[in-house]
Amino acid sequence: MVKFGQQLTENRASVYPPDAYIDYEKLKTIIKQLGKKKLARIDSTLREVSLTAPPPTNAAGRQLTADDSPVTEEDFYSCIDAQLAKVESFTLEQVTKLRADIAAVETDVDALPFGSTSQSKDEIRAKADEVAHSFLVLEKYVNINFMGFHKILKKHDKNSPAHQCKQFYINRIHNQAWVRGDYSDVVVKLSSIYSALRQDHTAEENKDASQSFLRSTTKYWVRTEDVSKVKYAVLKHLPVFLQKTATGESDSQLTNSVYFDNDQLELYHGRLDKIPGAIAYRLRWYGSGDPSMVFVERKTHRDTWTGEASVKERFIVSRLPKIDESEVKDVLNDNYDIDAKREEKLKKKGTTQAEVEEWETLVREMIQVVQAKQLVPTMRTQYMRTAFQIPFDATVRISLDTNLCLISERGYDTEGGTKWYRDPTVPLLDNEITRFPHAVLEVKLELGGNSSEPPQWVTELQNSGMLYEVHKFSKFIHGCATLLPEYVRNVPYWVDDASIRDSILRSGGGRILVSADHPTGVGPGANEIYDHLLPFGNVKDPKLTAKGRTATTATMIDQKPKTAAVSQFYADANLTDEETLQGCCEDTCSGWLFPFCSGFNDEQLAPTSVQKIEPKIFLANERTFLHWLHAGVTLYTIAAGILAFASESNSVAAHWYAMALLPIALGFCLYALHVFLWRAEKIRTRVPGRWDDPRGPILLGSILTGVLCINFALKCKEIHMFNESMAHEL
Repeated sequence: MVKFGQQLTENRASVYPPDAYIDYEKLKTIIKQLGKKKLARIDSTLREVSLTAPPPTNAAGRQLTADDSPVTEEDFYSCIDAQLAKVESFTLEQVTKLRADIAAVETDVDALPFGSTSQSKDEIRAKADEVAHSFLVLEKYVNINFMGFHKILKKHDKNSPAHQCKQFYINRIHNQAWVRGDYSDVVVKLSSIYSALRQDHTAEENKDASQSFLRSTTKYWVRTEDVSKVKYAVLKHLPVFLQKTATGESDSQLTNSVYFDNDQLELYHGRLDKIPGAIAYRLRWYGSGDPSMVFVERKTHRDTWTGEASVKERFIVSRLPKIDESEVKDVLNDNYDIDAKREEKLKKKGTTQAEVEEWETLVREMIQVVQAKQLVPTMRTQYMRTAFQIPFDATVRISLDTNLCLISERGYDTEGGTKWYRDPTVPLLDNEITRFPHAVLEVKLELGGNSSEPPQWVTELQNSGMLYEVHKFSKFIHGCATLLPEYVRNVPYWVDDASIRDSILRSGGGRILVSADHPTGVGPGANEIYDHLLPFGNVKDPKLTAKGRTATTATMIDQKPKTAAVSQFYADANLTDEETLQGCCEDTCSGWLFPFCSGFNDEQLAPTSVQKIEPKIFLANERTFLHWLHAGVTLYTIAAGILAFASESNSVAAHWYAMALLPIALGFCLYALHVFLWRAEKIRTRVPGRWDDPRGPILLGSILTGVLCINFALKCKEIHMFNESMAHEL
């Protein structure tokens, strides 16, 4: 393991002076000198002193408070205070400079004439890229210093247990401007610059209160240190979308969602098991303080192999400036006046009868499900959401959720349905809240048409090494499994991931985890087979420094970003790491039978995504096996027939042809068996990549074609010789 002092030296930015960083070696030297002192300790249990008695002494007769060493604890405290002040001052200085540079770029954008050339835009875009890169360098500077203070304080407490100070300084650091400062205005301004250069156009707003969404969604975990890089990669192509309820120039907005379930957690287990028709029921609002607009939402799961897609439906229960909470209560208690609301909607200009009927059907169904399933508030998710989207255009939508907290909504009196979320002024216990250690990125694409495949820039982001695909990750499911462990029968596979283990333990969810000394490091069930899907490994084999990999990583393994700006962005995410990505480009059906195929590396860490498995895939594998076997049996039958019916005279060519077909027929049968077993293993382990063999059929087909061509040539020659002999006889 590389020592932090060396890591600090290697990760210093060339544009910053070395003395701008924490003087780690100086602080470490002070700690070493303090560790050499062997002072006897004063009895801390004494409660009285005498003003006339001499102070206590050690075995050498010196006073216990006397110190011959020139270095004291005060020297360490003074040094670390000076280092903190230095880092804070330098950070604020760089932020001020960045904001000035952004203002200059904004001025250039405003000065662009209508119909300006692409060259002028490219020059401004290069300036914006430079500012963004400087911001990422600054964030890396902050992170490396933040880690340095953590490391040095931990080392101090270890060497001086009588003078522990880490917790005091960590709390102090978190309250300093260089750590807690909100620099999201930089992201917002960069987004507006790129949007102006792209000339984004706002789509027509859909003002229908009832909206249905049909889209494909892929979810990823993003490490905290990569959040700004991911934001930059996205805002170059999509603008930051600030919702109308947002306040101030911030790139993120507080989002709360209260999920409902019953005492048996029926909805939780339905969503976890992916039962067709399983629903999630929630109330969502945006912004801090009391909710001013509440969305009642229902998500319904459907299997895509059936030709249907999962759908999210919602309606708004209030648009009042300050919400009349009785409307939410009425929805939950089946007292909602649907007829009155229906008449109001019919009077609204531009609302059709069909839209109102669709809204009414949705509202009645959602009110009924609360009563039928006896749903009560169960789990609340709270996070800061950054949305990237051309307004009202759902072709490509990306959301990034940071500071994710999951809060239990059990354990308080709902007062007969009149309360539907916790009182925010009441402190939470440790087992009532869990803080997720990663950000969650969602890429949402419009289904069908030309948008069925993600844009190129989305594919590049997926292969940047910063995204960890987590198949079907759900905040609601994770919160229930962590905070309500005594109620759940099954847990999601990702709870065994090494990176989130500590957060689960801190929230009292240890009963859903295996012990640290477990032989496999994963719990019973799916992870015994699919443990390679865990992004950061399990507790037995943690891979906390592994690069992110997704289902599309294999196709981009040898490709590097083409532009200089992209190269700067991906500088810390090299895709050619042989230790993590070796052999995943051409994982075909190699093995003991066909060594010409590319090899499967058993030591390779499989990508974190899961290949979509549909029931018909198993049957398709069997049908493919039978088709190949049928071809082999047919060839064998032909060869056997030739041998059986070939005449004794002049039968050399026929025998040769039959004996050439027999091994080919045997090869078809063996190849069919081998590919069937190989593909069945791929289906079982769900390792993404190619599940076909592009070489075996070509080789077998070429051999068969060669034999047929040779036989055809011999027959042609035989016919030619026969014609010549007949001509001579005539």
